[in-house]
Amino acid sequence: MAEEKRDYYEVLGVSKTATKDEIKSAYRKLAKKYHPDINHDPDAPEKFKEVTEAYEVLGDDQKRAQYDQMGFAAFEQGGAGGGDPFGGMGGGFGGFGDINDIFSSFFGGGAARGGRAETGPQKGEDSLMRVRISFMDAVNGTKIKIPVNYDEPCENCHGTGAESPSDLETCPHCGGSGVVLTQRRTILGVVQQQSSCPHCGGSGKIIRNKCHACGGSGYNRVHRDVEVNVPSGINAGQQIRVTGKGRKGLNGGPNGDLYVEVLVQDHAFFKRDGNDIHIDVPLSFIDCALGKKIDVPTVYGEATVMIPEGTQPDQILRLKGQGVKDLRTQKPGDEYVHIKVQTPTKLSRTQKDLLGEFQKQVSSKDDPYTKWKSRFSK
Repeated sequence: MAEEKRDYYEVLGVSKTATKDEIKSAYRKLAKKYHPDINHDPDAPEKFKEVTEAYEVLGDDQKRAQYDQMGFAAFEQGGAGGGDPFGGMGGGFGGFGDINDIFSSFFGGGAARGGRAETGPQKGEDSLMRVRISFMDAVNGTKIKIPVNYDEPCENCHGTGAESPSDLETCPHCGGSGVVLTQRRTILGVVQQQSSCPHCGGSGKIIRNKCHACGGSGYNRVHRDVEVNVPSGINAGQQIRVTGKGRKGLNGGPNGDLYVEVLVQDHAFFKRDGNDIHIDVPLSFIDCALGKKIDVPTVYGEATVMIPEGTQPDQILRLKGQGVKDLRTQKPGDEYVHIKVQTPTKLSRTQKDLLGEFQKQVSSKDDPYTKWKSRFSK
């Protein structure tokens, strides 16, 4: 009795609502896990065949729709699918539009394309670090020193690792290409595998006499206090590039760059919104009623502001040009003064009497509460 097939979704470990990318990702992992050239378990070839068959169906929109509707019957002889799920390719995987891409991820590029490895100088990867500065330093700009450990190209060999140029020769095993090709027979047929040359490490060069200063690595580990110029107007989360202080390059290539991400401390009074500054200013209700000239702190010092008569609670006054200068254009934003009216909690007898006299002089039609309450009786 033939063994019953497992559901294709179950084989790939995905749900029936899985996207095409999720199905492809699941197949990549399983194909790599069970490929006979990688997994020498006796059951690996059968499992590999099973996951490949499942992907061939679920990875094709038309076949997946047929499978969802009719199950395995869609691909039985005479079924709606018209034959085996491999579309008459006899298991040759001709229906895989991306089979080479999938296998290239773990077969060193799949079939060789006749290309050469990157054996020339290559720039290193960039690195990232974070620094915290004060609010005012972000507004006005500053210079900071940060400790950095990085690999500096050896001054003696200039990153080649050889004592002299004559001590560097072309690798005889790969002919300077940096790669070697091997052939393997698999259930897919003969697969040509491309990999880095184990003798030269993919550089295409052999060092006969290593550099005395770096031991052949081409780099020396150094510690430096690097000065970084923080421009005025920088905002939290923005980055400053420091050239050549990233990870080391390859084959004598330059270092990558260091990116310094700026974190900005909060200020006790100022709040920043883009290039605008906001500040709360407490005033008595008398100053708001009569008006008053006051000095308001800004990020550049103090500015004189006239509080107009009858200023209301939470009214906002704008000080044009008193905000942060734009990082690129240097055009400043504005400062917004938020008026916070404070009511006294303790009054002397004289103060109470004076306020009582004032209240008597306020007609009912001008009383805010009376006007508000009258709207409910209409």
